[in-house]
Amino acid sequence: MIIKFKNDVKEKELDKIRKYLINKGFELHESTGKSTKLIGVIGDTISFDPESLYAYDFVDTVLRVQEPFKQVNRKFKPEDTIVDVSGVKIGGKNIVIMGGPCAVESESQIDEITPIIQKAGAKILRGGAYKPRTSPYSFQGLGEEGLNILQKAKNKYNMPVVTEIMSVEDLPKFIEKVDLIQVGTRNMQNFALLKELGKINKPILLKRGLSSTIEEWLMSAEYILAGGNKNVILCERGIRTYETSTRNTLDISSIPVIKKLTHLPIIVDPSHAAGRWEYVEALSLAAIAAGADGLIIEVHQTPESALSDGQQSLKPERFTKLIKKCKKIAQAIDKNL
Repeated sequence: MIIKFKNDVKEKELDKIRKYLINKGFELHESTGKSTKLIGVIGDTISFDPESLYAYDFVDTVLRVQEPFKQVNRKFKPEDTIVDVSGVKIGGKNIVIMGGPCAVESESQIDEITPIIQKAGAKILRGGAYKPRTSPYSFQGLGEEGLNILQKAKNKYNMPVVTEIMSVEDLPKFIEKVDLIQVGTRNMQNFALLKELGKINKPILLKRGLSSTIEEWLMSAEYILAGGNKNVILCERGIRTYETSTRNTLDISSIPVIKKLTHLPIIVDPSHAAGRWEYVEALSLAAIAAGADGLIIEVHQTPESALSDGQQSLKPERFTKLIKKCKKIAQAIDKNL
């Protein structure tokens, strides 16, 4: 249930209704916008009559929320959330490009690629230190050494980094060294991890599960917000369907649906959706046109010798050309890239 108050509501009036609802056993979450003041009421409201709240003359509207997600719901917070990733703002009118290799392979590799993607227009460096792979015999990443390499590049080029966390035990290292903590598709419903991420203030990039509905995805985001961390960015990376021509099927329709249902920003990963570098450009442009707040794209100097996902990685020159095209789309839809 969401209570919207009149614009001239006083703090002492809010205190009165807060005490009343808390005494009823409800948990309250408040949201303040430019012209709105809302309180989200969480708990068993089935036997509670929302009409009774109109007895308070400072209450404007009372809404029952049918969706199971509350805090991520746009009804609870009508304004877009803008997430600040170490100075890079994602959401609203901003479109942000993240780029880099699938996996951190060496310090020299990251030191070479970072200034290239930065010059092209990328604002955040991506690179996997810990790699969840389908096969146990595939390259699993450099682990903490990879985190250290990313941190060096971050400090040298003043560029925030995003990388995927695999285990709750690694969280202290990620808090210290990473600007944007990615939760991969396989961990989207790792609720123990999500609860811990809700206790910190670091921005979280939450990828959609490969077979998850939008509601399940938003419920995972709800876990993080319910813990107190409001800095969540959603990432559509394609879902598993019967189609085998691409690695996954990019659900472009999820972008406007997400924009309607939630205030959280959404970016798109065309690399994992396509599985082939030839399709990355078209999917990227389509995502921007559909309203995505950014892209996370795999870029590698020599994809043919990459230790992970070389087949879907763009060479630097293709990445540079793609960003130029993305800027034209962004301009056409009145956004900033």
